[in-house]
Amino acid sequence: MLIFSMFASSIMQVLRSLHEITNYVSEMKHEGKTIGFVPTMGFLHEGHMSLVNLSRKQADVTIASIYVNPSQFNDISDFENYPKDEEADLALLALNECDAVFIPSQDEIESLNKVQVDLDGLDEVMEGKHRPGHFKGVVEVVYRLFSAVTPDKAFFGEKDYQQLLVIRKMVDEVGLNVDIVGAPIIREKNGLAMSSRNVRLSKEGRERAKVIFETLSGYNDLNRSESERNLAAAGFELEYLEEFEYDSVKRLFIAGFFEGVRLIDNVSIN
Repeated sequence: MLIFSMFASSIMQVLRSLHEITNYVSEMKHEGKTIGFVPTMGFLHEGHMSLVNLSRKQADVTIASIYVNPSQFNDISDFENYPKDEEADLALLALNECDAVFIPSQDEIESLNKVQVDLDGLDEVMEGKHRPGHFKGVVEVVYRLFSAVTPDKAFFGEKDYQQLLVIRKMVDEVGLNVDIVGAPIIREKNGLAMSSRNVRLSKEGRERAKVIFETLSGYNDLNRSESERNLAAAGFELEYLEEFEYDSVKRLFIAGFFEGVRLIDNVSIN
């Protein structure tokens, strides 16, 4: 399937099988082109497009994927309620001149070999602690997608910074020849980190959720109690607020619920 955008100068390929993605990548590599890959779970926004645009600058061909991976959801209701709009996703990717999008079925993905790796404790803290099995599912699906797409570079947003660390660890442990590129968090005007889940917030809740970034930006150990009070007053049900350092990089992480919607964010600590 081909999609042509009236706003873009190129035609985007829509690939729905392993056979199609394998042939497409083989053809591109035969032409000596490098492959940039942007894995997503769909319901795309400007944050995802920043990754597509970064890939277009660093690779000859950009491939995005859309696949909602059930194995990384520890809450079945979260999986069932995850927003989807394939038609809008394809239009947005075409508008941003993505070269191809891979939309596999669950059966196709699960037909590929999976891998298990020692994550050096990364799967036991923060998201790993509060979402048992989450990073096991992430490792499985990213490894399988990498097996199908065989990219030279793959692009991930720093909003899911712990996930970024997990994927880098997996690549190192398995010895995959792919460069993992992290990209800055894209935020809404009020500072809320862009997320596909934000659409589930009310207009008022979306505005009040700015307290998350405000808390991260003004946080220190001495005012932790005040930070927690401000979050609670705004209606944020805090799950964790933690400093974490890995490979000499320290960041502050937060997760919790606004109007029943789970949100995460993080910032660098200088």
